[in-house]
Amino acid sequence: MTGRQDPEVDRLWQEFHELVNVPSAELHAWLMTEAADENGAVDDSSGPPGPPETRRVLAVLGKRKVDLTEDDLNAMRETIESIRLLLSARPAVDVEDEQWRHDLLDLGHDPLVDAR
Repeated sequence: MTGRQDPEVDRLWQEFHELVNVPSAELHAWLMTEAADENGAVDDSSGPPGPPETRRVLAVLGKRKVDLTEDDLNAMRETIESIRLLLSARPAVDVEDEQWRHDLLDLGHDPLVDAR
């Protein structure tokens, strides 16, 4: 558990929530859509569907700042770093590049929100 008054946690929390611009319900729906087969069925027999990074983002989004663990803080740092790296590799021509956008969506960031 982290301290409520820790400035590093406050900074990390704010930066994470600025970059993760997809609400948790939409991110969960994205996970389910990506995991669904052609009939819409999702095989969750081996655990929750989706990339581990997305599940970690969802776990952090579901917590209060005072309930964060060191693992959560590390997940937030890694997510911030990954989103920034992907944003720096923005396609020159098409901001709607499907793979690039999907990679960002897996981290909870929709670049089209910025374009609106």
